Amino acid sequence: MDAKTRKTDEQWKKELTPLQFKVARRKGTEAAFSGEYWDKHDKGIYRCVCCGAELFSSEHKFDSGTGWPSYWQPLKPENVATEQDYSFFMQRTEVHCANCQAHLGHVFDDGPQPTGLRYCLNSASLKFEKS
Repeated sequence: MDAKTRKTDEQWKKELTPLQFKVARRKGTEAAFSGEYWDKHDKGIYRCVCCGAELFSSEHKFDSGTGWPSYWQPLKPENVATEQDYSFFMQRTEVHCANCQAHLGHVFDDGPQPTGLRYCLNSASLKFEKS
């Protein structure tokens, strides 16, 4: 994506559900095992709920047992960005959409090979497109 998506909070609130806004725009977290995609096994692409950027593929999804959708790599690495997160008295790596800065979740180094990564995401930050 060439142009960065920039909108005001009021614009986002009109486009997103309250949960999507809380998670994607305010760095919230949905409860484990409550999201729409944690147990989804259909083939397709997971896009950013805010801007539609292609983020993850069902081919890279795995059951982490955590209750959140988990992936071992992004579909398009250039669409996913990370930064250090020191909230809740711990150090984690936050994952967000590189285009619109929507909070997606966190990435951990306890995933399967070949990457050893676990992108642990919120369903509320994603939009599934079946293939």
